[in-house]
Amino acid sequence: MKFEEQLKQFKESLNFPKNFGVSDYNDLMKEIKKIIIEKALNSELDYHLEEETASNSRNGYSSKTIQTEAGKIELSTPRDRNSSFEPVIVKKGQRKASILDDQILALYARGMSTRDIVSTFEEIYGVEVSPALISRVTENVMESILEWQNRPLEPVYPIIFLDCIVIKVNQDKRVINKSVYLALAINMEGKKELLGMWISENEGSKF
Repeated sequence: MKFEEQLKQFKESLNFPKNFGVSDYNDLMKEIKKIIIEKALNSELDYHLEEETASNSRNGYSSKTIQTEAGKIELSTPRDRNSSFEPVIVKKGQRKASILDDQILALYARGMSTRDIVSTFEEIYGVEVSPALISRVTENVMESILEWQNRPLEPVYPIIFLDCIVIKVNQDKRVINKSVYLALAINMEGKKELLGMWISENEGSKF
């Protein structure tokens, strides 16, 4: 059987919707945002417990749903026994996190220097937050990002999509368009997998 015929049979067995494409990458983006936000929340609690003078400790997690541009995300938010922890990245009672969308995407798609990440979290948290907290969150999130970037890939992906979307990003106190290039694959189990993202100032086939 020719490769083209095998590929056709494989795609039919996956039962893709006809309009399937990279443009529906929201599920992948929600997973990325969930990882980043939960990592930051846990870093905040670690910092809070270190700063507490009274005896305090972790006390499990509670479930919380927030709305982002990619859709709703179910978060596991850490709790402390004294109930004195007040998270900053997603405050108590906060149900929208649209301010995080561009910044979190940038964390994965930029050149990933420590300076970039520090700058991004300063934008998210604001100048009133302790530099030590920014440093703690940066360190833990960087670890998670590097782990994702260096994760082992499958030896074979029968289907790969390469595409580009244009997003609006806040940069230097102004809103500009940036092109995000995506490599999206379907693995042998028929599941979508984001292989990588890269940001450029403009869209072009040469990139």
